[in-house]
Amino acid sequence: MLLPVAPHCPAPPRSGQRPGMERHGGSRLGGCLALLSLLPSLSLAQYEGWPQYPEYFQQPAPEYHRPQVPSDVVKIQLRLAGQKRKHSEGRVEVYYNGQWGTVCDDDFSIHAAHVVCRELGYVEAKAWTASASYGKGEGPIWLDNIYCTGREATLAACSSNGWGVTDCKHSEDVGVLCSDKRIPGFKFDNSLVNHIESLNIQVEDIRIRAILSAYRKRTPVTEGYVEVKDGKSWKQICDKHWTAKNSRVVCGMFGFPGEKMYNTKVYKMFAARKKQRYWPFSMDCTGTEAHISSCKLGTQVLLDPVKNVTCENGLPAVVSCVPGQVFSPDGPSRFRKAYKPEQPLVRLRGGANIGEGRVEVLKNGEWGTVCDDKWDLVSASVVCRELGFGSAKEAITGSQLGQGIGPIHLNEIQCTGNEKSIIDCKFNAESQGCNHEEDAGVRCNIPAMGFQKKLRLNGGRNPYEGRVEVLVERNGSLVWGTVCGENWGIVEAMVVCRQLGLGFASNAFQETWYWHGNTYGNKVVMSGVKCSGTELSLAHCRQDEDVACPQGAVQYGAGVACSETAPDLVLNAEIVQQSTYLEDRPMFMLQCAMEENCLSASAAQTNPTTGYRRLLRFSSQIHNNGQSDFRPKNGRHAWIWHDCHRHYHSMEVFTHYDLLNLNGTKVAEGHKASFCLEDTECEGDIQKNYECANFGEQGITMGCWDMYRHDIDCQWVDITDVPPGDYLFQVVINPNYEVAESDYSNNIMKCRTRYDGHRIWMYNCHIGEGPGHSAWGEPPGLPGPLQPTFQQTGENGPALSRNPSSFLIWLKSMGNGASLPFPRTGRKL
Repeated sequence: MLLPVAPHCPAPPRSGQRPGMERHGGSRLGGCLALLSLLPSLSLAQYEGWPQYPEYFQQPAPEYHRPQVPSDVVKIQLRLAGQKRKHSEGRVEVYYNGQWGTVCDDDFSIHAAHVVCRELGYVEAKAWTASASYGKGEGPIWLDNIYCTGREATLAACSSNGWGVTDCKHSEDVGVLCSDKRIPGFKFDNSLVNHIESLNIQVEDIRIRAILSAYRKRTPVTEGYVEVKDGKSWKQICDKHWTAKNSRVVCGMFGFPGEKMYNTKVYKMFAARKKQRYWPFSMDCTGTEAHISSCKLGTQVLLDPVKNVTCENGLPAVVSCVPGQVFSPDGPSRFRKAYKPEQPLVRLRGGANIGEGRVEVLKNGEWGTVCDDKWDLVSASVVCRELGFGSAKEAITGSQLGQGIGPIHLNEIQCTGNEKSIIDCKFNAESQGCNHEEDAGVRCNIPAMGFQKKLRLNGGRNPYEGRVEVLVERNGSLVWGTVCGENWGIVEAMVVCRQLGLGFASNAFQETWYWHGNTYGNKVVMSGVKCSGTELSLAHCRQDEDVACPQGAVQYGAGVACSETAPDLVLNAEIVQQSTYLEDRPMFMLQCAMEENCLSASAAQTNPTTGYRRLLRFSSQIHNNGQSDFRPKNGRHAWIWHDCHRHYHSMEVFTHYDLLNLNGTKVAEGHKASFCLEDTECEGDIQKNYECANFGEQGITMGCWDMYRHDIDCQWVDITDVPPGDYLFQVVINPNYEVAESDYSNNIMKCRTRYDGHRIWMYNCHIGEGPGHSAWGEPPGLPGPLQPTFQQTGENGPALSRNPSSFLIWLKSMGNGASLPFPRTGRKL
C-alpha cells in the first residue's frame, strides 16, 4: 500500500544522487512527518519490524531441482580451473572420455555460462571471459562453437561442432564468473564414480558443527564435526582418509589460519551414542586450496545397504581450528577491544570490512604495494593467513580498493600456498609495466562472530541507512534500544557500517527523522559512545557506564548512512618538500590574512606599515585515490562567502598546518580559515566535475587532485616567533574526520625541518605513520646543526640542493624580485 505524499514534502533525490546522502531534518520534512502521523495505524503497520539490512530484503531462493539429463546425452563433469581470483570463477574445464579438456570461446554466450554455473551448483552466471583470461589450459579442446539456450541441464546437451572438433588454440579458452550463491538442495552428481580421483568436490554448503558443550557456547565455533549439505540434509564425512591438509582447508574457509590436534577419545564416546549420516565420499586436499571446490574427491565410502551407514569402523571427521590473534579470547572481555591492522611486514589498507584491503608490504623501511600480475587465490591466501585470517575469499585486482602510494615492491607473485609470508613467495622485484592502477588486494575469510545480529538500522528509506539500534541485555532479557546521538560522529558510524557489512559510513546523524519503527526500540541503551575506528563492533567502543541522553531518545537517536565506496585523500609529500620556502611579507600586504586570522597572535602587535611576518610557504596537492568523490560535509546553504577571495568556502577545517618540536609539541600553526574544494587536474581522460568559480559545486573527483599554491593567502605557517632549531612540519587532511574516507592513516604528512633563523631545510617527508623520529636520521649532505651552506647562487637566487634526500629552502625577499625556482601552474585563490 502506498502512502499519500504531503504537498510540500522534500523532493526525491535527483538523478545520480545516492539515497541516504541528504541531510535529514528541517521544517518541510517535519511537516511531512506531522501529516503522516495522522494516517491510520494500519498504514504505518507495514513499517513495523521493517528489514534492517540487505540480507533481510532478499527473498529466499526457490528450491532447485536438477533437470533430467536426456539418456542420449553423454555424462560429463565440469570444474573451474586456472589462475582464479574467487572460488566461483575460473577456466571452464570438461571431463570427457577419461580426460580433462577446455572449451573454446567462439560463439560462447552468457546463456552457456548459466548452464555451466548451474551444473556446478551455483544459482547463475555473472559474466564470462574470453582469450584464456584465467590462463591457458592443457589437453584437448573438447567443445567449440557451442550454443546454449540457457535451459539445458548440462553443457553436454548444448549444440557444438562435436567432441574434440575445433580450430581453436588454448589462447582462446573460455572462463566464467558464477554467483557466490549456491543452489538450495544441490546434490553432487555421482554418475562418474569410476573416475572419482579426477573429480572436484561440489556441495551446496559446508559447516563446522560444535559437539562438545564447551565449544557450543563459544564464539566463534572452532571445533566440531565437518558436515556437508548434500541435497536437503547435512552429512558427516568419514575420517578414515581424513588428513591435516583437509583440516587446513576447512579451517581456512571459516576464517582460521591454522588447525591443531584434538582429543579423539571424547569424540569416540559421542559418536557411539548416535547414528551418523555419512556423505558417500571423502576429501583429498593438498592443503593449499582456498576452498573445498578446488579439492579432489577422495575415496568413495561404501554404504551398508542394511544399516545404511559405515565408515570402516571410523568416526565423523573433526577439525579443531586455531583462531588468529584478532579473534582469540582475551581475558574477561572475551575478545580484543580493537583490531590493529598493522603487522611487521604486511598490512591491508582501504577495505571497508575486517580482513579486506589493498595489500601493502614493508621493504627497506618503506611501505609499498603489490602488482596484480598473476595475482590469484593461492597468493592471496598466504597474505590472509599471515595476517591471522583464514584463506582468501577473493584475490582483488585493478586497484578496486583504491590506489596506493609509494613504490610497487612485488610483481608477478607466485606462491605455492605453504609459505609463512608473502615475501617468501617467488616474485619479480621489477615493477616495469605496473602502476598503482594495478594494485592488488584481498578479501579474506573471517570467523563468524555474530556481531551483525546485535545491531540493526531501523526506519531508513533503504537498507543502507537508518536509526542505529543495538541488542542489549536488560534484567535478564535481550531488548533493542537506541544510541544517544550526542557527540556521535563519522568514526562511530564507520564501526556500525562495518559491523553490519554495509561498507563505509557516508554520514553520521546526531538527530534522526527516520520512522521510529517498533516503539520498544525507543529507549536509549547506549550513550557516550567513542570509537577509535578499529573496533570489531560498536559494543567494543568506549561508552558511559550509566546511560544518559539529556535530549531524549527518538529524535536525537544516532543514525547512519552507509555506502559501498568512499573517497581517500592523500597529500603529495614530494610537492610539499620541493615547494617550501621562507618569505618576509610586509604587514600592509596581509590585511586579508589578518581578517581571516591566518597569522600568529603576535601579529596584532606588529606595526601595520613597517612590520613584517616571516612565513613558511608551501604548495599542497591533494589527490583523491579512493573509489568515490570527496564532497564537503555541509550543503551549499552552509557555505561561507569570503569577500577577500571572492568565492564560497565549503569546509571550515580541511587541513591543519603545524610546526612541532621533536617532542610533538606545537610551536606554530597555520590558521587557514576555510577551503574551497575543486578539481585542479585529473588523471588520463577523467573529467573535472567541481570548480569554485560562480558558486559551482565543490569537491574532488575520484582520480583528480586539488592544488593549493604556495603564493595564495594563508597557504603558510607564521614562524615569526619561532627560534632556530630542529622541528617537525606536519600537515593533516580532514583532521576532524568530518567526511568519511576509506583510509585515514594516509591523511597525515610529516617532514623533518631545520631552521637557522634565516634559512630552512625540509627533508624526509613521508605519508602515514612512517618511521619513528629517532630513526629518521640525517639526510646525506645536510650540514651540522645551524651551519647550513648555500650552493652557488644563480640569477634567480640560491640554487636548489641537488641531493635527492634533502631540500635546501631559501628565503624570498619581497624587494629583490626573485622568482621561484619551480614552474607556475594554474592559480587558485
